Amino acid sequence: MLARQAISRLFESARSSSFEVAYNDGFTERYGDGEPQFKVLFRNATLPDLLQDDLLMTLGEAYMDGQVDVEGDLANLVSLAIRSGLISATEGKSGLTGVALRAAAGLRSLKREKENIAHHYDLGNDFFSLWLDESLTYSCAYFRNASDILEQAQRQKIKHSLRKLRLQPGETLLDIGCGWGALVMRAAEEYGVEALGITLSDAQHAAAIAAIESRGLQAKAEVRLMDYGTLAEEGKRFDKIVSIGMIEHVGRENLAEFARVVQTVLKPDGLALLHLITSVKEGSVNRWLEKYIFPGGYIPTLPEIITHLSAADFRIWDVENLAPHYSLTLDHWSERFERQVKCVREMFDERFVRMWRLYLRASSASFREALVEVHQVLVSRTQPRHLPLTREDLYI
Repeated sequence: MLARQAISRLFESARSSSFEVAYNDGFTERYGDGEPQFKVLFRNATLPDLLQDDLLMTLGEAYMDGQVDVEGDLANLVSLAIRSGLISATEGKSGLTGVALRAAAGLRSLKREKENIAHHYDLGNDFFSLWLDESLTYSCAYFRNASDILEQAQRQKIKHSLRKLRLQPGETLLDIGCGWGALVMRAAEEYGVEALGITLSDAQHAAAIAAIESRGLQAKAEVRLMDYGTLAEEGKRFDKIVSIGMIEHVGRENLAEFARVVQTVLKPDGLALLHLITSVKEGSVNRWLEKYIFPGGYIPTLPEIITHLSAADFRIWDVENLAPHYSLTLDHWSERFERQVKCVREMFDERFVRMWRLYLRASSASFREALVEVHQVLVSRTQPRHLPLTREDLYI
């Protein structure tokens, strides 16, 4: 009874929406007015075990195990928790599962023993092919209209990004964290540049090499399995550099080094476009996300990454916030994921399905509620060539 009262007090602060909470003894409590948007069900959960310091971890794992369930869209629950202060931007133990942040040093000293799971990007190309677009672009899309289909929006994102770099035929382009190579191939085909992508994922590397060969682009496009630091040691420099959705994986302690590496491999008159998820407040990803989805990940704030870039003597030319686009992207991914749940369950198991459903819906809510954002930052070392006086060419 005391545990139920504590849970009731937890939800009392979230009355800005209408929802229900049901317990395994049949008791149901309603919060807010109007038709409930969702229903939280405590099935076989031991309630006192859920009321620990880190509710993000305990409730997230309880959902994965089926002890806690949600009828309706999980994103609505997470959105409500964010608006009500149950999810804080800096305290991972302040509320329900979502993308919250804490100090990195403290996280590493307190972290629970990690599950022995495969690295995020090596879950298998077959898995990602089920719900990503046909190019396997695993980053924020760019929607000119909310009605754009995912394939179109991802093509638009690549086009928008490459236009910012003002690529010229014969130039060299480096893509740090190139994924399955969609941008590398597009740059080689449409802009006539020599494009090199690098990745640490065996699965991505193998698929990218096969795609390049199938399109006959070996003379212009290449993907290597290597670390960005190793590339810097080779002494090669590039006219243009792009990095999309990779900086979040380098870790807080390595942000300054990453900026220095980009500075080292970029030609003095070149341009670099850095595309990354950013947090509204400084800290690291919550324990649930760090343990199950992105081990070692860190989401910097925009001022934080700008500070590191400035310390590396970069000039900042453009900063664009694409947060609404990522919320739409995640909604598309979630819809496609749910259509393939049977296949995903056969590949892994029900716990994996629930883990990824929670990750995708909580992430969408976090962008929707401005807990996190995504920025593209265009930088140069000196005065760059081919940079026009206006940005009109980006929208032709």
